[in-house]
Amino acid sequence: MDLSAHPLRNRPHTIGLTTGVLAFALTGTLVIPAAAAVPGSAPLDAGGATAYRGAVEVVEGQDGDQEVLDGTVFDDRNKNSTQDAGEPGIAGVTVSNGREVTTTDSRGRYELPAYENMTVFVTQPRGYQVPVDGDNVAQFSYHHLPEGSPDLRYGGIAPTGPLPDAVNFPLAKSKLTRSPEQHCLIGGDIQTYTEEQVEYAREGAFADLEQRTDYAGCGALFIGDVVGDDLSLYPRTRELAGMLNGPARFLPGNHDLDFDAPSSEHAFDTFRAKLGSPEYYSYDSGKAHIVALSSVEYPLSGGGYNGSLDARQLEWLREDIARVPENKLIVLATHIPLLDFADQGSTTHQIDQVKEIYEILEGREAIAVGGHTHSIENLREGDSLSGWKETFGIDSLPFTHITAGAISGDWYSGRMLEEGYPTAIQRDGGVPGVTTLDITNTDVTERFTVRGEDRSTQMALGLNTPRYRDWYAENVDSSDPAPGFENPLAVRRNELSGTWLTTNFWMGSTGATVDVSVDGGEAVAAERTQPMDGEAPRVGAEWSDPVAVQEQLVHGGSLADRSMHLWRLRLPADLAVGEHTAEVTATDVHGREYTETLTFQVTE
Repeated sequence: MDLSAHPLRNRPHTIGLTTGVLAFALTGTLVIPAAAAVPGSAPLDAGGATAYRGAVEVVEGQDGDQEVLDGTVFDDRNKNSTQDAGEPGIAGVTVSNGREVTTTDSRGRYELPAYENMTVFVTQPRGYQVPVDGDNVAQFSYHHLPEGSPDLRYGGIAPTGPLPDAVNFPLAKSKLTRSPEQHCLIGGDIQTYTEEQVEYAREGAFADLEQRTDYAGCGALFIGDVVGDDLSLYPRTRELAGMLNGPARFLPGNHDLDFDAPSSEHAFDTFRAKLGSPEYYSYDSGKAHIVALSSVEYPLSGGGYNGSLDARQLEWLREDIARVPENKLIVLATHIPLLDFADQGSTTHQIDQVKEIYEILEGREAIAVGGHTHSIENLREGDSLSGWKETFGIDSLPFTHITAGAISGDWYSGRMLEEGYPTAIQRDGGVPGVTTLDITNTDVTERFTVRGEDRSTQMALGLNTPRYRDWYAENVDSSDPAPGFENPLAVRRNELSGTWLTTNFWMGSTGATVDVSVDGGEAVAAERTQPMDGEAPRVGAEWSDPVAVQEQLVHGGSLADRSMHLWRLRLPADLAVGEHTAEVTATDVHGREYTETLTFQVTE
């Protein structure tokens, strides 16, 4: 994400110590057990023992035909990354050079035209898994750049020389990727700018993932801004994947660029070299076909970057999708989202070719996931905003679009917690964490897991009072830290009619509901602040998340002055002076219920 777009994120902040996610009064009543903990274990293979370690087999010797690359996709039965006697080729597997797409013949053989600065990769088929290296990073590609990258600050790709005799792709059979039940982890914006921030990520989201084993088949896809401009941090950040219990894959973001690249074709050379990844690719797990796209165009003629797919990638996407059976789910992953709420009127922070992508996916079961915006969004089919219509001619969404939130949250800003990382509340009031797509056949249920919390933590409750709005107005334009907002859960009796109880339901969406019962009374439906019915974003103190803003204006970071997942209910005007309790039940679009309570005071 472009930091310059958020002037408030550099607001000075003070450092303190506390525990928990945020300092507000909540009591959860729903407990969902976490996956079985296997601390420090490696990704599971078909035998349920250790990781399938290995690499792409590059056969030494110069190929006699430097215009064509060939090789074999084979069943690596002894898992030594070499095609030995008795290890057959696998037919019908997709292989690509990033431009042309082919499938292997009956003996697992493929041929592809060769061109300079290509990355050749295999699409992992269902029922198999590609090997991983010592950091659990998936190994499924080969770079061809004979003379190496131009002179780049962070090195780029070393000279590869002529085409080798063959490039063979080993696969191992996997019951995990054969299963119709998959759990695909989506991690947004690790975005480490310093060694210290690498440790924040380690103690936060990656420590959580080390305790989970549910994503061992589909693995983890980190969708861009792996680091924050300093590409020398790739090795340290990459090491974090060694904590995972599943294969790791990466996408490039706008902070993964070689900013000194002379042309767009070398803009992600260091990303490709250090993470061993193509810029874009696909893989299968269960009945899901995951397409990972490179959505950043750089450099533009006037400098800067843009959300876009070039013609070559778009043609690859057409060919890739054409080979996918229509009974499969398409998961389309990008760094810059196709469309989103946070930047709904921006051409830079959404994808120029969104209409063409929709045409390619027409008639398919599909879901899009993106990062970049440092917000959490669950946009459903039929949602619409004025900016989408005016900027891209899109009347409404044809399928679900998820913005996954950021592992870095709001760029590691805010108060330091005793758990070893800062609050980093995001621009929509969301908190740092990861998204998981729970897939059964082609049915998808998304879930967001808050950093350091179990799966029951799904909302923040607060009060938006006239006193809060006055405090907001007094401090919102100041470059200095705001004084702390005193007694945030107290409301004067004569201001009850101007006070809302707010619920920031982070994965809330169209079709979700929030019901509030005050002091055990009848539950009343709260109103969503953003209907997603063709309007513009509603911005300001009245539409803000007071829990988030009271942290952000005091301790630094962005400002949660708008959200597509905030509900509010005006408090009854006849509440007596004293303590009151509100029980809030949020029900998501899949029917899952989460209940929290908020205790507040009515004063004279």
